[in-house]
Amino acid sequence: MNNPLHDRLTGWIDAHFDEQVAFLQEVVRIPTDTPPGNNAPHAEAIAGMLESAGWPVERHAVPAQQVRDHGLESITNLIVRRRYGGDGPTLALNAHGDVVPPGEGWTRPPYGAVIDDGYLYGRAAAVSKSDFATYVFATRALEAMDVALSGAVELHFTYDEEVGGLLGPGWLLEQGLTRPDYVIAAGFGHGIVTAHNACLQLEVTVHGRAGHGAMPETAVDALQAATQVLNAIYGELPALKKIRSAVAGIGSPTMIVGRIDGGTNTNVVPGKVVLRMDRRMIPEEDPALVEAQVRALIENAVRGLPGIRLEIRRLLLSQALRPLPGVAPLVERLQRHGRAVMGEEIPAHGTPLYADARLYGEHGIPAVLYGAGPRTVEESNAKKADERLLLEDLRRATKVVALTLLDFLGPRP
Repeated sequence: MNNPLHDRLTGWIDAHFDEQVAFLQEVVRIPTDTPPGNNAPHAEAIAGMLESAGWPVERHAVPAQQVRDHGLESITNLIVRRRYGGDGPTLALNAHGDVVPPGEGWTRPPYGAVIDDGYLYGRAAAVSKSDFATYVFATRALEAMDVALSGAVELHFTYDEEVGGLLGPGWLLEQGLTRPDYVIAAGFGHGIVTAHNACLQLEVTVHGRAGHGAMPETAVDALQAATQVLNAIYGELPALKKIRSAVAGIGSPTMIVGRIDGGTNTNVVPGKVVLRMDRRMIPEEDPALVEAQVRALIENAVRGLPGIRLEIRRLLLSQALRPLPGVAPLVERLQRHGRAVMGEEIPAHGTPLYADARLYGEHGIPAVLYGAGPRTVEESNAKKADERLLLEDLRRATKVVALTLLDFLGPRP
């Protein structure tokens, strides 16, 4: 059935799409590599862009010591509140601006925001600076309809998702700065994500005693001991593969060692080795129990080795996102409008990744992940060289989000 208001809304997005793409290019061109995590300048630039369009922007700077304690340099989170009166709900739209460093292998400048053959290339073009543009222009389209609106939209632009989100949405929620009724957080791809994994990250420091490489018997080799830890961790993988989540799209728990540092020179027995590991937990697992099991696994691996001492430090323990009862209306509307815009069914599923959305869920706020993105994360090269976004995906996602906002906040039929 034709709906003239829907046609006007999607038509506004088409008419302003070049402006939206130019906005996204500016968002991508400002580096926010984390580490080092000096992200306040990006927030200030975004605030200026929005204020030039007439939107008041709240800047919420996280105290410097808290930021340093998380290994970062600066964080200013932004809230834009668009209040429409009445007793309608408040919908928050959250995207994060911090990104992993570009790394090597790019064929286009990682902060160039180059457009080629319908794709925009750049670090975070897909995850998740794209949804700065999705959410800003969906809200602008809604307001351009000049119809009675009831409720509010809040834009939450935050800057520490790559290290857990506790100083982003977590900090805004703990400070009592926001309490929306629903949340749409930045998406990873085509579907609507209603659940995601939990994540445990540990730093394991193996202490031995350095010594001359020509006389290794005078030393205690920390790397040999660290090898025992590595063998124990990777020896668990077959057992983890046998554990399966009941949530579609998630699969099994995983465990990797993502970084190893140690030693002082080629001819010196290493006196210290530092491992950083990542254990993803399916929603059915208990994070506290898993952490205890992983710590015991590591400790047992070097138990009894003479001269070896361990330090285990938690870097991150994030909870899983689990669907709350109130999330169904949000999913239904996103799916209905996704079907209309894309001409196909839009699945609702889980993802093995983890994201900021869980922090809203921990406060009892129904949250899903949805935004601009391809069928799979792999297609976008997210967090790899030549990350890219198909611009038509940006257009379509903006229409779906705008129509969903209209359903919640617009005039009742």
